[in-house]
Amino acid sequence: MAALAPLPPLPPQFKSIQHHLRTAQEHDKRDPVVAYYCRLYAMQTGMKIDSKTPECRKFLSKLMDQLEALKKQLGDNEAVTQEIVGSAHLENYALKMFLYADNEDRAGRFHKNMIKSFYTASLLIDVITVFGELTDENVKHRKYARWKATYIHNCLKNGETPQAGPVGIEEDNDIEENEDAGATSLPTQPPQPSSSTYDPGNMPSSSYTGIQIPPGAHAPANTPAEVPHSTGVTSNTIQPTPPGSIPAIDPALFSTVSQGDIRLTPEDFARAQKYCKYAGSALQYEDVSTAVQNLQKALKLLTTGRE
Repeated sequence: MAALAPLPPLPPQFKSIQHHLRTAQEHDKRDPVVAYYCRLYAMQTGMKIDSKTPECRKFLSKLMDQLEALKKQLGDNEAVTQEIVGSAHLENYALKMFLYADNEDRAGRFHKNMIKSFYTASLLIDVITVFGELTDENVKHRKYARWKATYIHNCLKNGETPQAGPVGIEEDNDIEENEDAGATSLPTQPPQPSSSTYDPGNMPSSSYTGIQIPPGAHAPANTPAEVPHSTGVTSNTIQPTPPGSIPAIDPALFSTVSQGDIRLTPEDFARAQKYCKYAGSALQYEDVSTAVQNLQKALKLLTTGRE
């Protein structure tokens, strides 16, 4: 993908969107769709904050140029041209990042990669609001991820051992202040890995934080997030989905046919379509389990009128 024209210095009024813009830059090559929506969120939010002062208008104008260039490069990508596909893509991506961090947390593996993943997942859930209001589940995920990032960061900073798994949530926004330390303006382009081989030590670090993006959070769902040092493995070969992780298919669905007296509403068709789009998005990450679950929901809704 062609490099985008750099943005001017970030106006102080736009401090609240600087992390979303950084996330966009980090995904320009990793996942351009995610990068596009991060910029769109920043654009919409910036317009609400200040679209009148000269420095803000100039910044927003350049950001709009980036959005238009990205949209042109992405062409007919359904995740950009169709909101329902884009929403599913972004939500699935954010969830994968959240689950990576959550699994590391529950296993008691505390490190900067998982802190970054928790916090980035919370930013991406912010971005989902470009499609409308968040679900209650996403609101909870965002709050939990942001708090966990703060909690674990502070524990490691103070030489303490964090408590693994869910614990009492406290309101704390220190993570944003910690990430801002030493930051003056947005970098125009994050550093890229020098090799295509899968090597956690090769991953670039953020110009702001020195926190590495976990490779597994951006790889297909079945790619291990981190290869144990003892294995010596350096390739990013996709691992097969464990048989036990694929949900059992309800045998009744094979013999179920739509009953003549069932009348599906336009909302039913919209929900069924959404489930199918979610399934398609999950397959992009080779997430068989999630794809099967969503297809089952769509089939049940279409044949019974119920979810």
